[in-house]
Amino acid sequence: MKDYLGYTGKVCVVTGAASGMGKATAEMLVDLGARVYALDWAEVKVEGITAYLHTDLSKKESIDAAFAQIPDHIDCYFGIAGVSGLGTDFLTTTKIDLISNKYISECILTARMTEGGAIAYMTSTAGIGWEQDGNKRHYLPVVEAEGWDGAVAALEKTPLIHLPGNLGYSFSKLAMNYLVAKQQALFAARKIRVNAVLPGSTDTGLKGDFLKLTGSEEMAMPIVFQCSDMASYLSGDLMVVDYGSSLEVEAGIRPNAMAFTFDMILEKMAAMHK
Repeated sequence: MKDYLGYTGKVCVVTGAASGMGKATAEMLVDLGARVYALDWAEVKVEGITAYLHTDLSKKESIDAAFAQIPDHIDCYFGIAGVSGLGTDFLTTTKIDLISNKYISECILTARMTEGGAIAYMTSTAGIGWEQDGNKRHYLPVVEAEGWDGAVAALEKTPLIHLPGNLGYSFSKLAMNYLVAKQQALFAARKIRVNAVLPGSTDTGLKGDFLKLTGSEEMAMPIVFQCSDMASYLSGDLMVVDYGSSLEVEAGIRPNAMAFTFDMILEKMAAMHK
């Protein structure tokens, strides 16, 4: 039987592989014959991985130490790790959810990936609206900054830095969706693909059944597909995987309960302090 997905023997790096979508992705890649290097703060207990690398994605030094233990040539990178921001501040949340991926891809993978390589991120439907000026003006300085230190410095200068950590999650997902477009331009000329999966849930009448059926595997399968040989001409794709919920909002079938921009948040904060 032909290996249509083409993962046999490939070096794959998965962040956030200790649980949830990252763990499900690592398990699938092992089953498909890949050599999986699993990065996470918590121990990764997935049978068959090549190595677990204890990594703090909020620290550049920890990321560098992890990648020093990975082969020079990397075939696929899956940026899945993330925190909700409920237990971390805005800066730490954004370092883990955004800056780590930006640093790994632009400062590490550019030197260690060749033609045929693939990058995929797990972002979120919370990042829908990334193209709106009321959001772009805030995240662009971070996304456009050079290196880890440049991105952190740009973030620390924003008026958003004192917002709660959960808004750092939204900020990061908006920026990550833009980052796919930015990196598509960077990597496409080298025939390295960049995509993202945007997970979400639905508020339709099917929500109850959907939530019973859905889980980490339902989000892991699309991201494994994105980096596979079967998706060899798929790049720059923001694949929404939310059982049609976002499409219903876009079509005007139901209202958007999450319609806001960071401009709106700052305006409300300014009004409260008058």
